[in-house]
Amino acid sequence: MGAPEFSNETETIFALASGAGRAGIAIIRISGPGSGPALAAIIGGKVGCPLKPRRATVVKLSDPGTSEAIDDGLALWFPAPNSFTGEDVAEFHVHGGPAVVIGALDALSAMAGLRMAEPGEFTRRAFENGKMDLTAAEGLADLVEAETSAQRRQALRQLQGELGKLYESWRERLLKALAHIEAGIDFSDEDLPGSVEAAAAEEVDKLVGEIAAHLKDNRHGERLRSGLLIAIIGPPNAGKSSLLNLLAWRDAAIVSETAGTTRDVIEVHLDLGGYPVIVADTAGLRDVDDMGDGGDEVEAEGIRRARGKAREADLRLAVFDGQAWPQTDPHTAGLVDADTLVVVNKSDLGQPAPPLEVGGQPALAISALTGDGIETFLAAAAERVAGLMGSASSSVMGSALAPALTRARHREALEECRAALQRFLAPTADNKGGANDKGGDDDKRDGRTPELAAEDLRLAARALGRITGRIDVEDVLDAIFRDFCIGK
Repeated sequence: MGAPEFSNETETIFALASGAGRAGIAIIRISGPGSGPALAAIIGGKVGCPLKPRRATVVKLSDPGTSEAIDDGLALWFPAPNSFTGEDVAEFHVHGGPAVVIGALDALSAMAGLRMAEPGEFTRRAFENGKMDLTAAEGLADLVEAETSAQRRQALRQLQGELGKLYESWRERLLKALAHIEAGIDFSDEDLPGSVEAAAAEEVDKLVGEIAAHLKDNRHGERLRSGLLIAIIGPPNAGKSSLLNLLAWRDAAIVSETAGTTRDVIEVHLDLGGYPVIVADTAGLRDVDDMGDGGDEVEAEGIRRARGKAREADLRLAVFDGQAWPQTDPHTAGLVDADTLVVVNKSDLGQPAPPLEVGGQPALAISALTGDGIETFLAAAAERVAGLMGSASSSVMGSALAPALTRARHREALEECRAALQRFLAPTADNKGGANDKGGDDDKRDGRTPELAAEDLRLAARALGRITGRIDVEDVLDAIFRDFCIGK
């Protein structure tokens, strides 16, 4: 059988949908109007797909151009619109060796009308065909990248549509309020009840409060996506690098008795209590004048970066040398505050004398060499991280748990929405009669007309629509989907 040709306006795309590299099973996905003919050609069937929808069938795969056998595997057929992308979709589940995968992809590449998918193109088509909104698409990307259980839970909630449903419910309430305001404009000659406009203003006021509560989340959801930053700070030779290596279970940083070994910031990604964290080892804090003749420019730059990382960090881990205790390094002690977890290292050389406290913060005695006290330290660190993350998969609004805000673009659109709603409420902010008062001087004290008030509601609804992708999103689609991997 020769290679089929397709003449359709919508291109048919294909890609390896499972991970690259050797595996027991590899999944190759095809989406578009040519999926059925391509599937039939690969399995030696007639024109059109001979398989029953959504049922795995054992097949023999061959290159339609050369008739060379590729593999024995499974094939599945998902006719539109009941598929991931909303288009005709075919999948091959083949053995995951590189030669098998390359053979199947080469066979598809030889077919006219088929091309390799771009990163995120399957998910983009799912969005464009109404199978998911933008927040769900972003949730899918987060789920693929999730490294901890907390990240997985948050991403799954978003993929299942919880965040999109919240924003769409707000948008629907706004549109209803807008309809009431526009009714007053369109039928200004009619004696409409004032309660209609008052109800609209009351609903907008409630929405402002809900959106404000959603935004006041200490960026928990965004922190969970990217990882909470922990900076290890302390004087030279306090054991900062040894502690990092212990946490990472590998030699991530060079350990030496020579002061100033760590010059740059070394970062390690870890799972701490189910939460993603980025632990940064930094240069030992000390005066440049203590480094010797003229100081060391490289180490001085390292100290500058260490101080910058300490300011940037969500949590600081201050490490003090137990051999010098109870004397504490003033450069490190000066950075200790409520967002600092304090440890006194080298307890294997003798337990530090009480009280174990620096800057009003309690300290834990540990040994990065022997592991003594590490379990207690990890429990304390996990508790601090959980506290900083808060209920990272949700935020409290009233009595209900709402999904967490996870991206800067969501926050920007919500801020824009809230500002528009506050402008709408501003003319009656000092008038307890609210929108129910008609024609009074107070309602027009800022020169605003009912038409301008209605426009504020339209802008607010449009901002919410951009989050889910209902309107005005062409300029953000490329930025969203370029971070996907090919085959997703």
